[in-house]
Amino acid sequence: MKSKKGLTLSIIGSTGSIGRQALTVLEHLGGWPVALAAGENAAEMELQCRRYKPRLAALANVDAAGDLRDRLSDTSIQVIGGDDAICEAATHPEADTTLIASAGVAGLKPLLAVIKIGGRRIALANKETIVYAGNLVMERARATNTLLIPVDSELTAIHQCCHTTSNHDIKHISLTASGGPFFGRSAESLKDVTVEEALKHPTWKMGKKITIESALLLNKGYEIFETMHYFNIPADSISVLIHRESIVHAVVQFSCGATFFQTSVPDMSLPIQYALTYPDKYHSMIKPLDLTEKPIIFAKPDLGAFPCLKLSFEAAKKGGLAGAVLASAGEAAVERFMAGTLSFNGVAECIEVALKHTPRGDSLSIEDIMETDAEMRAFVYDY
Repeated sequence: MKSKKGLTLSIIGSTGSIGRQALTVLEHLGGWPVALAAGENAAEMELQCRRYKPRLAALANVDAAGDLRDRLSDTSIQVIGGDDAICEAATHPEADTTLIASAGVAGLKPLLAVIKIGGRRIALANKETIVYAGNLVMERARATNTLLIPVDSELTAIHQCCHTTSNHDIKHISLTASGGPFFGRSAESLKDVTVEEALKHPTWKMGKKITIESALLLNKGYEIFETMHYFNIPADSISVLIHRESIVHAVVQFSCGATFFQTSVPDMSLPIQYALTYPDKYHSMIKPLDLTEKPIIFAKPDLGAFPCLKLSFEAAKKGGLAGAVLASAGEAAVERFMAGTLSFNGVAECIEVALKHTPRGDSLSIEDIMETDAEMRAFVYDY
């Protein structure tokens, strides 16, 4: 087996679903996680540190970092805590790649810190950072010669389809979606669904937040922004197709009339490995796809039953701070749904009202984004 020995990685969000899978992929490749960072899960971080022996471990929660420091007192691993500690882990000088897998706006600060260094590969599994600040992120990445590779089944699939051509040859991109656990149901039938029902995703095993967002098709809405910014095409050239079998991850039509599919079994280890090793390809852990096992069927999404997708298209076309409003209101509304203080359909209602109050102008400074985030969260929590 061909391996990528010598690959050194900093993982932000190592205790989450993508972070844990990334450690498995890295071990498979023969690489080493030089720095690990997460929010507050000291117990899981201790297990990871004892197995993978990074130089540095960071937790955003200072108290949890203190707990971790005590747990690892018999090792030489440096343990630090606080928001700045996450950035320190992200920019560790011995890492040649940084994987950012933390969720929400919390991923923006370490992302920009790594971009500022320049010349490093970033594997980005945080969709919201692109929704919040896609233009800003891409401009800074280009200016500092930073290679930004998405860690996502659909975005990785598009990247592979487009690898042999220039972006101006792309005519249309279709993102595929499983449709989640509520495919085929009406808006009326969804008003009383429970968190437990929404967490029963038919294809992917993910964290709770992203699983709920997928049930709403809000996660697919975030991918509209990613597709726009990674591949430099307008929202009008993007569509979504429901594909229950989840074996076609992207459909790309080129100006010559050719249409490319990317297919594989639904397994996140493939996009993680792709982001870590691009442009090289290595033997992966996933099984080959048997195209005779499942039919390939596409359908249009029901925007009436899943209005978060419609609202995402509207926000993408509006530009400016609309993405920040969508992501902050969406995250806060999903938190309320998981807490039992907002209905499933109420998530889209909150986002729709929030988008009507999008600040005017095209300014996308970090200060503008963070202020908008705070305002929209406060609005949703009081809605």
